[in-house]
Amino acid sequence: MSSKYKILYFFQNSDTTILEIQRLGLPENADAEATYHWLYYDKITGSLIKLWFRSMDSSTEIEERYFEQGYLKFNKTEATYIEKHNSSQQKLNNMGNRPVGEEISALLENYLK
Repeated sequence: MSSKYKILYFFQNSDTTILEIQRLGLPENADAEATYHWLYYDKITGSLIKLWFRSMDSSTEIEERYFEQGYLKFNKTEATYIEKHNSSQQKLNNMGNRPVGEEISALLENYLK
């Protein structure tokens, strides 16, 4: 576990990982955009993309996050991500607090440099 970040949400399937991380060690007055980052990792191309957060909605069963690039809907066991520009839909598993693995840890460390 890194001292630079904490993973808040972790979703993945065989091709994609979507994470929300909280940057640690920032000043207390740091804004939410600097503190919280949603990241989309394409395992096939190896690209890591920041998802630009726009809004959220929460209920007891379903959470929703709206990004400039798409929409994420999830519950305790699964998630669906819909890309804005091509409307492709991906089903992902909610990985809860399982470890992300060395590859993703290295990507996150690199991203936060």
